[in-house]
Amino acid sequence: MDISFFLIQALNGVQYGFLLFLVASGLTLIFGIMGVINLAHGSFYMIGAYLAYWLTGLTGSLLLAILLGLPLAVLTGLAIERFAISHLYTRDHLYQVLLTYGLILIFNEMQSILWGNDLYGVAIPEMLTGSIRLTETQSYPVYRLFVSLVCILVALGMLLTIQKTRLGMMIRAGASNREMTQILGLNIKQLYAIVFGAGAGLAAFAGMMAAPIEAVYPGMGEGILITSFVVVVIGGIGSIKGAFFGAMLIGLADTFGSVLVPDYSGIVIYALMALVLLWRPQGLFGQRV
Repeated sequence: MDISFFLIQALNGVQYGFLLFLVASGLTLIFGIMGVINLAHGSFYMIGAYLAYWLTGLTGSLLLAILLGLPLAVLTGLAIERFAISHLYTRDHLYQVLLTYGLILIFNEMQSILWGNDLYGVAIPEMLTGSIRLTETQSYPVYRLFVSLVCILVALGMLLTIQKTRLGMMIRAGASNREMTQILGLNIKQLYAIVFGAGAGLAAFAGMMAAPIEAVYPGMGEGILITSFVVVVIGGIGSIKGAFFGAMLIGLADTFGSVLVPDYSGIVIYALMALVLLWRPQGLFGQRV
């Protein structure tokens, strides 16, 4: 194993970490601001991947598929928040778990009805099909670098929105103290709808970007949901910064774990989570209770 091999694995880990960040950032905001345990969050990742497959087949362009599919995913998120999630804000977390688990079953059944249970692939756009040569024998796909670049731009956009805009101020206030945010007269229902819709859109966007890299298959949202919960716990509930650093840690740990200790790769990220929680029970950037 030479230095170029480790460089390729590091790039793979960072790219995976960026996709995890898109999913986990929405998840941590939904739980941190709305207090909702949304088990169906990973289903939006699956929805995004299937929309990318379906719309790419119709339009012949992944870019057009994303431009058309992303609003559909956000609207689906807003509808779910309006007609289902909004009735659970004052309920116990058990009701939230039961409802959102039911949504997983509904989304999986709808996926089966609409697209069947076969495994699908999405073609990489022709202009991004090349690779960059790292050594005489190893190269790295351009599309994976493109995914990382797009995710960086989205992350920077989120940072600027949260730190520099009035909406971001409302989100930060809601994450710090929901009750005080309501007392100050902010439209908490509107804020909840925006946060849930944005979270659904981020998860779906991650699925769309990942579709040409991974296979599109039934139930693909459940795996990334579990990993995203690990990211949220490591980073600290409600912290976007924590979601970013947690996603990078998990992305690198999972990638190198699969390569260096394949027999134990399934427990690497959970061992990392346990170590972080022993050191900081509230997560890397979470608030002390």
